[in-house]
Amino acid sequence: MIAVTFALPRESRDFRRLLTAGNHEIAILHTGVGEKICRQRIEPFLDRQRFDFLISSGFAGGIEPSLGVGELLLAENFSDPKLLARGRDILIARVGKLFSTQDVIESAAERETLQGESGALAVDMESSAIAAACAERELPMLSLRVISDTAAAPFPVPLPVLFDLERQATNARRLAGHLLTHPSAIVRLLRFSRQIAAARAELAAGLATLLRSLR
Repeated sequence: MIAVTFALPRESRDFRRLLTAGNHEIAILHTGVGEKICRQRIEPFLDRQRFDFLISSGFAGGIEPSLGVGELLLAENFSDPKLLARGRDILIARVGKLFSTQDVIESAAERETLQGESGALAVDMESSAIAAACAERELPMLSLRVISDTAAAPFPVPLPVLFDLERQATNARRLAGHLLTHPSAIVRLLRFSRQIAAARAELAAGLATLLRSLR
């Protein structure tokens, strides 16, 4: 049995469509966004069933300028060496460091500073919690992320408007109010939706290819 995690259902949508009905070899967990809720969900999930290995997947924000939206990243610092070596052979993907943070990294200046200080290629908010839970259980983990946003292709509106961390959902009223006062953001939001759809499709295809070879 293989575990595959995503932060949100919107990240796993295309991958779930590729799975055959009644597939009992893969268990999917949506961890939520951020370390706190991720810890609350990942630990009981791993305790309920025994897995051969876990793939930590989903979106990540690019902080290295050459990394573009839709590119796959194998995070070497969060991956079992043997699984990482196999992943490198199977996928066309960048390999490098992923930085996992409790804080939202949004602006170009913040991304540039973090990249300079950490040497990471991308950032997310769940990998450290997932890796810790796997390490406690001696469960091999492979980290595969797709770049959903970058400094050159940023969020279309401030992230607290786009996604409410407390509610783990978009606050429709807050978003609508922002768009009414910032109508130019509507075009950016539509562009971002296409950006996310392309990234999600790339991730689903990469995961499907990876799992066919690893199983």
